[in-house]
Amino acid sequence: MSQAVRKVDYFHVMVPNKPGRGARVLAALSAERVNLLAFSGFPNGRKGQLDLIPEDSAALKRAARKLDLDLSARKTGFLVQGADRVGAMTKLLDTLAAAKINITAMDAVTAGAGRYGAIFWVKPKLVAKAAKLLRAR
Repeated sequence: MSQAVRKVDYFHVMVPNKPGRGARVLAALSAERVNLLAFSGFPNGRKGQLDLIPEDSAALKRAARKLDLDLSARKTGFLVQGADRVGAMTKLLDTLAAAKINITAMDAVTAGAGRYGAIFWVKPKLVAKAAKLLRAR
């Protein structure tokens, strides 16, 4: 397998920036059977921001209501999955750069067994252009 790029929904939740708060949210979502394709957490001022990329946005929204989580509005990002190799992201990044599309943020990691994954975001007004260039489904 080479590389697959797809558009994904993402939401964020703000929590107190204290040990265990993110773990509680993830455990509660797991108990509600919400599958996350990706997750990123980081400090944001005096709080922690949890970016949640669900397999099923409706399931996440239902769980958030039930758990009284203040879920943000839906936004769009991109999920990349592929065979791990030297320079695996180079062509994708060059394609976006040539089109003058700046990446807002990106996280990438090796997944083992010769695979890698990445999530990234571009400005909302450039999502459609990026999706077309990358043939994101």
